[in-house]
Amino acid sequence: MKGFNRYRGRFAPSPTGPLHFGSLVAALGSCLEARAQGGEWLVRMEDVDEPRCSPDVAAAMLRTLERLGFEWDGAVMVQSARKPHYRELLERLKQAGLAYPCGCTRRELADSAIAHDGAAIYPGTCRSGLPPGKAARSWRLRVDDASVTFEDAIQGTIRQQLGRDVGDFVLLRADGYFAYQLAVVADDADQGITHVVRGADLLDSTPRQIHLQRCLGLPTPAYAHLPVALNAQGEKLSKQTLAAAVDAMPAERTLLAALRFLGQAPPQDLGGKASIWAWALANWRLDEVPRERTLGLPAGM
Repeated sequence: MKGFNRYRGRFAPSPTGPLHFGSLVAALGSCLEARAQGGEWLVRMEDVDEPRCSPDVAAAMLRTLERLGFEWDGAVMVQSARKPHYRELLERLKQAGLAYPCGCTRRELADSAIAHDGAAIYPGTCRSGLPPGKAARSWRLRVDDASVTFEDAIQGTIRQQLGRDVGDFVLLRADGYFAYQLAVVADDADQGITHVVRGADLLDSTPRQIHLQRCLGLPTPAYAHLPVALNAQGEKLSKQTLAAAVDAMPAERTLLAALRFLGQAPPQDLGGKASIWAWALANWRLDEVPRERTLGLPAGM
């Protein structure tokens, strides 16, 4: 990545519920890869969706990371404090003719085709201007016929034709909050993130972020998307699927389970937390991570 000489990674959870095993996997993979490359590892709270997030949950997440032995570099960035910067970037896109107002409601888009990540593919209703009687509810990025191809360090070659596969996507939501896509692009650039290691549930969002980086003239990090942990019902671990919090689990057992989930092979007799971290930092191999988008939970988790 141009402009930065040292590896800089990050872990950026949304504080909507306690840290669960899936989040721990993302934290551990991103941290170990950064340290293995002799780089920095940052933590950011992605609370741009403020109605769903809580400062108390964010604080509890940080305490859980500390209890598990994580150490990060610098202060924790908080998205909800950065809205003036997001607005500045949105204005740049407006001035460049790349962003436009949209008056469509969710109900009006209910019959639209569905993208891989479950979002509606925008049919372009307001692309040429708001229809008569419509007021602006959100702002969207014009993608036209843009195509994005990138090489993911774990998942391989990823291609997406944005107009066909996603459509013009939201930058500012109808409720006045900025969309994740704009916030994450702004934050990664401002923090000098060179490598993004995160869960594969965000893999289909990455082409949108790369396109937005190009529109804004921002650097593009290297990407690696880890397998997402699924519960016994085949659902992604989340607050909605009642994922168990890791803060009540023994730190040693949880760390070992996360390492094995990530394809590493720690010995059974490593002992305490410090010994587990020492082994993990000395033996981490990104190329051993399973090249799958999803994996079932390890036994006992």
